[in-house]
Formats: sequence, structure tokens, C-alpha cells
Amino acid sequence: MTVTLPDDITLTEAGLAPEAHAGRVLLIACGALAHEVLAVKRAGGWDHLDLQCLPANLHLWPDRIPAAVERAVTEAKGAYQQVFILYADCGTGGLLQEKCKQLGVEMLAGPHCYSFFEGNARFAEIAETEITAFYLTDFLVRQFDAFVWRPMGFDKHPELIQMMFGNYDKLVYQAQTDDPVLDARAQEAAERLGLAYERRFTGYGDLAVEIERIAAR
Repeated sequence: MTVTLPDDITLTEAGLAPEAHAGRVLLIACGALAHEVLAVKRAGGWDHLDLQCLPANLHLWPDRIPAAVERAVTEAKGAYQQVFILYADCGTGGLLQEKCKQLGVEMLAGPHCYSFFEGNARFAEIAETEITAFYLTDFLVRQFDAFVWRPMGFDKHPELIQMMFGNYDKLVYQAQTDDPVLDARAQEAAERLGLAYERRFTGYGDLAVEIERIAAR
């Protein structure tokens, strides 16, 4: 079944509603992962996996993520044999992991999407040497203004850039796809923040590994 993907603004503010099919597996993911999850699903031909996305802008208030996940899991019970949470810790300070344990559902390993796109093992190896790096994914490049520029007030107070990014030295674009347009936009974002630029093709990293594992059950 082909899923019509909403635009990034809708994924940011509203997410993606699931299509309930009894006996299937539901993936509950962040709206920032919708493109990537559906691409992995298509590549594997895993039509038994359904996708629901919570609003990506929950990342602006990470403390709200556990409750949102709990609501989604509660609503899905009875319609699906299995539910899997495609979130890492994502700034919840372990609260999401604890909530998933209470709900009896699994979630992605790792601190955040930058880690699992890089590969959690690899990211752990380089974390100390890249403590002054600022990361963007495909979604965050497309939504740079909505998730970085405006929330941090740079549109109205550009003098805050040095205050908030003065200790960073580079912007790392973790590219999930080969897209020259996104590459150019990521370079522009680095210039706006006054940072050196590095593009690193990660593909889907551990996200793809985990979805394949879920699909094989």
C-alpha cells in the first residue's frame, strides 16, 4: 500500500495518522523520520508494517514526548499485534525509555537521531572529538528555519548567533540521501551560523537495521 506523505509543515505540526490493519505491526515514529522510514519500507517491500508519525515539533518540548507516545500506543492496542517506537531518547533524559518499559514496547537505541543515523557504535567513537559539531539531517536541513533559526530567535536577534554557537566550530550535515539541493541548503545554513561545513553521507544507519529486524519477526 502506498502512503501519501504530507508536506514537512504537516509532519512538523500534526504528524501522520496510521491506517489500522489488524494483525499488522505499527511503527510509531517522529515526524522528522517519515521520509526515511517509508523509504526503508519500500526498499524492503514490507507492507505488513504500518507507520504513524507524531508531530516533529515535539522535539521543541522533549518532556512532552513520553506522554504523546503513551497516547499513541494506548490507541493502537487491539488494532496491532505489535507496536515499535521509532524514537531514541531524544532529550527526554531517560523518561521515554521508562515509559516504553511501562507500556511493554521497544524503542530505538541511542541518544538521538544523529547517533542512530551515524550508527550508534560509530557515533560513540567520535562523540568526544565532535563535541563542538552541530548536526543536521535531511529533515532538519529542509526545516532549518522552523527548528533552528526562528525558535532560537535569530530572525529577530542575529546577535544571539555568536552567543549560542560561539563554542561550535562546524556544521555536520548527515545526509540520508544524495540531493544537491539539500547539500546547498546545508552549506547555506553553516554560513548563516558562521560555521565550517562538512557533509557526511550516512544513509539510514541503524534506523534501517532496526526496521529490518522488526520486519523479520
